[in-house]
Formats: sequence, structure tokens, C-alpha cells
Amino acid sequence: MNDPYKVLGISPSASDAEVKKAYRELAKKYHPDKYADSPLAELASEKMKEVNEAYEKILNDRKNGVSGSSTSGSGYGSSGYSDAGASSYANTYGSDSVYQQIRRMINEGNFGQAENALSGIPSDSRNAEWYYLMGVVYYRKGFLEDAYNYFQTACRMDPSNVEYKSMFSRIQQQRSTGSGSGFNASGAASQAACDCCDICACLMCSDCLCRSCG
Repeated sequence: MNDPYKVLGISPSASDAEVKKAYRELAKKYHPDKYADSPLAELASEKMKEVNEAYEKILNDRKNGVSGSSTSGSGYGSSGYSDAGASSYANTYGSDSVYQQIRRMINEGNFGQAENALSGIPSDSRNAEWYYLMGVVYYRKGFLEDAYNYFQTACRMDPSNVEYKSMFSRIQQQRSTGSGSGFNASGAASQAACDCCDICACLMCSDCLCRSCG
């Protein structure tokens, strides 16, 4: 599994109280009840599972006297994982953890940062999730034709993904009705506010939806 300390976003030298606090914050953020009937439910469930496993790993290691900064047999180096593990993680473009970070950038409105992160992924490592998230970035920036093409590619690469199909269907409808012409650079529709809210629901978690819709 990934470095449990990195999963929780804390240092191996964190106190037990800090570990517990970090876990509670992430558990609250990714709790399944928060994403009920949301296209992000599966993603949140996977993240919650990763957080639980990381927390249990840290507790068990500390109970057995295994330090996160130890280099003897635990698989960790001075900064968490061994150098080989860190290198593998850093170069695994397209892994769930990388795309989860990019989704968070989008949820926080950092579209330029998200686009730069996506652009940094080698072309031969770009999967359906890459095309979908790039489509989301362009959609939120108001470039609907570019977004349409990215969503179309994502659906072609992974035709069984409900989230991709839902967004592609919505943008197809916008193109056919011309409702997308009122979108500004922030992705908000000047004449179709309700439609915009519905679409945001497919892209963002509930707290981001509240911010997006004002």
C-alpha cells in the first residue's frame, strides 16, 4: 500500500493525537453518506478505504514498536517510504492518487493548476480519467467545444464509466440546444443557472457544489 503517513498527509514524527486528528478530518471529508447518490460515491468510497487502511497500519506499527522513520525492514525511509518506493510513486502518472489530487484542485477552483498537472502527465500515460478531467477543466473555463472532445474521448476509452457518460450526455444536450453559449470563463451559465447546478453535481462534491452555485 502507499505510505500511510502520506495518505493521511502527516509526518512520520506526528504525535498520536495528530494522527487521530488527521484521520478524523479525512474520514469526515470522504464519508460515504456525504456522497449518497453522487457520481463521486465510488471514488469517495475507495479513498475512504485507503484512509482506513493507512490509519490502521500506523496504529499497528506504533503498537508493535515500528517507527515511521525507521529504516530496518519496515519499508520506510527517512521521509516515509524507501527511495525506490517514492520514485515509483512519483512516476506513476495516471494512478488514482494523482488524479484524486487533480480532482481536489478542480473542486477548489484551481483550474490552471489542474491543467498544468494534467499537462505534465506523459501522453503515453493518459487514460480515460485524464481526458475526463481535462474536459472538466475546459468545461469550467467555458471552452465547451474543447471540453466536448475530451469527454468524447474519455467515453470512447472507458464506455462503461457512468460519470463520463453522464457528463458527455449533458454537454451533448447543451450543444444541441445552444444553451452553452451563455457560459462564462468560470463555467457559470448566465441564462441556465439550474442546468449549471445539475452539471456541477456530476463534477463536484456537495460542498463544492454549494460554492459553485453561490
